[in-house]
Amino acid sequence: MTPPHIPTRREALRLGVYGSALGAVGLTAGCGSEADATGARALRIAQKSEPTGLDPHLESGLDGMNVLINIFDMLTERDAEGELVPRLASGWEAIDEHRWRFRLREDVVFHNGEVFDARSVKFSIERLIDPETASTIVELRAVDHVEIIDDHTVDLVMADPDPVIPEKVSLFGGAMLPPRHFAEVGAERFAAQPVGTGPFRFVSWRKAQLLRLEANEEHWNGRPAFDELHFTAMPNPASALAGIQSDVIDMVSALDPEAALQLEGYKDVELAKYPGIRMYFVVLDTQHEILRDVRVRRALNHAVDVPLLIEAVLNDSGREAATIVPQEAFGHDPDVPAFARDPGEARQLLAEAGHADGFTLRFTSSNEDQLVCEALAGMLGEIGVQLDLELLEPGTFAERLSAEDPSSLGSMYLTGSTGWTLDGGATLQSYVRSDRKRSRIRSERADAMMDTIEQSIDPDVRLEALHEMQQWLHEEAPFLFLYQADLDFATNGEIQWEPNVNGTLAMETAR
Repeated sequence: MTPPHIPTRREALRLGVYGSALGAVGLTAGCGSEADATGARALRIAQKSEPTGLDPHLESGLDGMNVLINIFDMLTERDAEGELVPRLASGWEAIDEHRWRFRLREDVVFHNGEVFDARSVKFSIERLIDPETASTIVELRAVDHVEIIDDHTVDLVMADPDPVIPEKVSLFGGAMLPPRHFAEVGAERFAAQPVGTGPFRFVSWRKAQLLRLEANEEHWNGRPAFDELHFTAMPNPASALAGIQSDVIDMVSALDPEAALQLEGYKDVELAKYPGIRMYFVVLDTQHEILRDVRVRRALNHAVDVPLLIEAVLNDSGREAATIVPQEAFGHDPDVPAFARDPGEARQLLAEAGHADGFTLRFTSSNEDQLVCEALAGMLGEIGVQLDLELLEPGTFAERLSAEDPSSLGSMYLTGSTGWTLDGGATLQSYVRSDRKRSRIRSERADAMMDTIEQSIDPDVRLEALHEMQQWLHEEAPFLFLYQADLDFATNGEIQWEPNVNGTLAMETAR
């Protein structure tokens, strides 16, 4: 084997601690992308974790959705170019601010033969928003109920205006369930043997080992090329490398840049990189005694060399971001400039703010982002700003992120956000409006802009508000604007498939 390459810049930043020896492979050997003795051809996929369950109304994690999106069709979907296109809905329109009308595809049946129609949509949406379901999917919270217009037309009636409903039923919130079958088997049995209209049928799940799906021969969009899909949780990238080389998996999804770097140069491993939409930024507490001064916040941005961070820490797996709105999202403003790397300007701004001798800030992050945090600490240290770095287990960090007490994450914290609806408001909504848990901004002007973004149906009005918001964020600098992460995959070189920009594993087009 060829040893991993260690870039010189990484050493310069004193960041580099590379992966350990290969771990054991926990996969059950499948039949492979090549046909096995029975003639079945399986695509074997490793991802970091497995679903928490198979009820699409109770699963809000992306790894779980990667499985469910192959079993269940959504009302809409994103195509390879990121455009919103029909799926089970053949068309849609806003009737007024409180009513979205969806026309449905005909001649669609669930895996058990039950017909998909307007009753399926009414049942699915109203079950999702029913408090008794206890769904963690919040995207459809503005929906009040569903009205059936005819067998293949429904209206989603809104309690409050929501301009992004068609986008929100393209993934979480858009899965369609069979009402008659669900009533017969109940929620628990349904989650154990899920039935959708999707391109693959559920076969079996041995937890912590293997989840199997088989091709839906009768799918309305045609039969998938692969006979089976196999999903296995493999959090250790070293195990993923061993899995590919020993021919027990075909593809590893969502590699972090460090893991992808470990796989470079190995025989029979092919790496692929695609543009992604996950935004990384540091939230600054604008009420903090030091960070409330905009000159300090701008100084921190001038001190961070984002291009170097991407090159040295991310192995060039990302794009510099001047805002927290993804480049592919509706409302992204390309005219917002990135902060220039300028330590001299940063020191001058700190001096003007009365901090010529520097200061120390408490900085919190998930330990999954340790290398990025250490790089930021090094760069800010150059201008006299020391970070008291607290790295948390991902679960602990997520708990604090959702906690009522904002002080639990310190004066600044690193976060990543995937606005999978590809609407500019998706990332902004949690981190800008003053009444949101993750926000450290207190501004009546920002709140008013967010109200326009979240409640206006007119796309031109929303676009203007989104651009105004991003210009305001650049001026006020309540974040350290960092990067938009790429999607990294490793395969055995035999898979023909490309993800769309949201990175979900919809595998019906794989060859």
